[in-house]
Amino acid sequence: MNILDRITINPNVCHGKPCIRGMRWTVEIIIDLLGSGMSINEIIEDHPELERDDILASLQYAKMLVAGHTLKIAA
Repeated sequence: MNILDRITINPNVCHGKPCIRGMRWTVEIIIDLLGSGMSINEIIEDHPELERDDILASLQYAKMLVAGHTLKIAA
């Protein structure tokens, strides 16, 4: 499984923003939590529905965006 397969985009979930595994956890929120200084382990402790690979997928997705790459994701 490609780690980016964890990122889903559905126009009916969170206004079509990229989310983690169809949940209402957006990549934006994950990046915000990391940017606030939380570690991956702290995020997972506070939100056990998330997995380490979800956080890593969010980082990989954000990296692709800032690098100017597009990603085709099925809803």
